[in-house]
Formats: sequence, C-alpha cells, structure tokens
Amino acid sequence: MTRSVLAIDQGTTGSTCLVITEDGRIAGRGYREITQHFPEPGWVEHDPEEIFSRTLDAAREAIAQSGLRPEAIGITNQRETVLLWNRATGAPIGRAIVWQDRRTAARCAALAPQRDTVYAATGLVTDPYFSASKLEWLLQHRLGASPGSIDDIAAGTIDSWLIWKLTNGAVHATDPTNASRTMLYDINKMNWSPPLCALFGVSESLLPEVRPSSGAFGIAAANHFGFEIPILGVAGDQQAALFGQGCWTPGTSKNTYGTGAFLLLNTGAIRPPGGGGMLTTIACDATGAPVYALEASIFIAGAAVQWLRDGLGIISRASETEAMARSLRSNEGVYFVPALTGLGAPEWEANARGTIVGLTRGTTREHFVRAALEAMCYGTADVLHAMRGASGAPLDVLRVDGGATQNAWLMQFQADVLGVPVERPDVIETTAMGAGALAGIAAGVWPDAHAFLASREYQRFLPGDGAAAAQQSLAGWHRAVRAAVRWARDT
Repeated sequence: MTRSVLAIDQGTTGSTCLVITEDGRIAGRGYREITQHFPEPGWVEHDPEEIFSRTLDAAREAIAQSGLRPEAIGITNQRETVLLWNRATGAPIGRAIVWQDRRTAARCAALAPQRDTVYAATGLVTDPYFSASKLEWLLQHRLGASPGSIDDIAAGTIDSWLIWKLTNGAVHATDPTNASRTMLYDINKMNWSPPLCALFGVSESLLPEVRPSSGAFGIAAANHFGFEIPILGVAGDQQAALFGQGCWTPGTSKNTYGTGAFLLLNTGAIRPPGGGGMLTTIACDATGAPVYALEASIFIAGAAVQWLRDGLGIISRASETEAMARSLRSNEGVYFVPALTGLGAPEWEANARGTIVGLTRGTTREHFVRAALEAMCYGTADVLHAMRGASGAPLDVLRVDGGATQNAWLMQFQADVLGVPVERPDVIETTAMGAGALAGIAAGVWPDAHAFLASREYQRFLPGDGAAAAQQSLAGWHRAVRAAVRWARDT
C-alpha cells in the first residue's frame, strides 16, 4: 500500500487539507472557507467550532479523494490567533481573536517601558499582532462566560485547539514555532516565561505543553476519520513553509509572495541580534528541532497588483502583468512605493502612503505594472540584505512560493536584483507540504528530510544579463522610498 500523510493547513480564510504520498504526489485535496467576524472596527474573530468542523470536512474530503489511509497527521496554522475553552466540556469560551485584530493596541502602546525586556526574551515587538495581549483581553472579558474555576480553562493557538479536538481532549500541546509567536515564550530558554506570564496575567496552567515540532502530539480518535491517526508534526504557517522549502541550514531563506510578503532566513543554533524591524523567531532544522530565524513582513506585495486591477482598472487579470512588464526595456525611471497601508520592514513607517515617482508624458500603464512588480523584488532585496547583515548568515539562494511566483518575469528580476538564484518549487503549497513532512519524518514515511525533498522539483532562475542594471536600479528605489518616508514625517 502507498504510504502517505495527511497535512492540515488551517489558514486565516479557510482550511486546506492534502494527502501527500511518499513520492511527493498530492493524492487528495480538500478545502473549506471559514467565516470572518468583525464585531467592531479593528476587531477580527473566528468561530472555533466552525474552524474545527470545516477543517474536519476538508480532511475527510482529501482522504476520500485519495483512497488512502494516511499514517500520520501534520498540522500547520494561522499563527498568533488565540482562544479559550473549557477543559471539562470542550466548549470554546466565545470566539477566537485573530492575529489581524487590533483591539489591544492601547494596551501594547502602554507596554513601551517593557519593550526591551519583551524583545530580549521573545524576539518580538510589543504589538497586538502577537497572542499575549489578546489572551489577556480574553481572560479579562470572557472568563465570566464559563462556569467553574480557572483550573477548568485551557488556552492556546489554533494548532492547540485542533490537537485538543482531534484527540477528544486527551492532549493540550503546541510546538516551539507557535509558542514563539505568543510573546509569552522565552526563545533563549525554550520555555514559557514566568515574568511575561505575570506581566499579562496569564497563569502557566492555562498554556499548552510545548513539544518538538516533529514528534508525538497524541492520536486523532477513530470517530473523526473512521480509524486512528497519530498527530506527529506541528508548525506555524511561515515556519512550516520554510521547512517545506528545505530551508534547514543557516543562510537558507524563503519568501512567500501573497497579499503581502513573508520572508524568513534560517540563522541556525545561535540567536541573531535582530533589530531593524526584523523579528527573531523559532524555526526547524532538518530533524524538526528548534533553530533561530529572522522574519520580516512586507505589507503590500500581490495586493499592489490587485490595486492596479480593482482600484485603477488598468489590468483585468494578474496574469496580464508578465507580458506588460516584458514589453519595456527598463522602468524608465518610474518607481512605485506600495505603502498603501504603511511601510513594513525595514523602514516601519506606519504613516507612509503609496508613492509613485518619475512620471512623464511618456508614462503608460505598462510602466505602472512594471513598477508594481519591481517593488516586490526591491523590498525583498532590502529585507534580505538587512537580515544577512544582522545575522552574519550567507545568502546563497532564495526559495519562493505564493501565487505571484507564477510570473516568470518577476522571478527572473528577483534573481537579478539579489544576485543569487531564485528557486520555485513544482508544488507551491509549501505550508501544507512542510507540515506533512514534519509528520512523515516522525512516522518513517520518509527516512529523513532530504528524502522528502528528493521528490520535489524546482525551476531555477539565475542572475542573468540584466543583473547589473537591476542592481543599479536599487538606487532609484531607495530614493523613492526616502521620498515616501519624508512625506509621511513632514507634518
């Protein structure tokens, strides 16, 4: 019988489940959307029971489509989203607060005096993005909705919730990659931080046990799939994608080109200094053991192309952009800084706004398109160079995933700007693949991580004849970014 694993990718807008065979083939796929709740401006919530039921439906569909009996489950999840539930009844205490939620912005601003202490322990900035202030809010505002004492309450991120539900309440656990995003986990000591738990009023008894990313997380009970399946792999979505891309050694990196762009650089066993708008987080080595990584977010990537389509109407489909960019020999001095929601790393200027410079009477819609694509590559180059400087790790290759990577012109320009190869995998669902790999290695479906990667194929984009010109064009980009930042601060 063909050996296989079930990969569960529980994301912000839906759950994708894949059955992955030992030869790397996707034998079954299921997807279910989940509802977004916006009870107040800036608030974003999910229904935990809906998350579980929709995930279960997607997983059952993938298994049925494959006709296989997976030997292990790997789970990856939207990070930082957090919830409370009753241990005795298994019922959630209200909705989960999603990572995008900003209701605790004032609380995080008040934590400014503790900023350095928090960063030293966690590698994170005091921002509502992370779980701790959300959990504090839940304990202050929702705890009265549950009968019993604090000892009856469990807290966790979405991976912990899925593990609890799949094991019918037998296991309350998470892994280091998810724990490192809570702002309650000391990434130096690799355990929950008593001082930070005290700062946010979170009893450690509420929190899940932290277990290795590739290892035992209990058994999914037979009532869910008709047979028992061990849960053997867990990682947060971006770290799972890093693992799924084979970025296990220092200097290996990946970029996910989605609405925004998420860059992670594996820095190895020694924690890098970070700073400069970069976060330090926990990732996995080839065995699933914890290592350090630098992470940065570019707020607008593919969303800039969406804006060209939906806001300006100068394209009808994103697929048109490749031919339009190729139609120009250069950008002819036109640069677009897509700060439509502020600038992320490395500038971190919340008041910046979208800026287009270099327009002339000869500027066409093709220039706008090319400038939007180039901006993704320039922003990626800036962040990766900052990461390399902060960590001392080499930058040998960039592995990529996400919808925009289908644009071959974009990938070639990225290689030219960076001056290093860019590699695009044959399967771009690297988040689910990474979770499946972590589980499959523990189950023996693959003897090691290299055997898992052996079935993958990559298209390689090498720096070409345009590399010198592309790298020279970075000076114009930096000038445009300075203009956007100066405009934001000239009040």
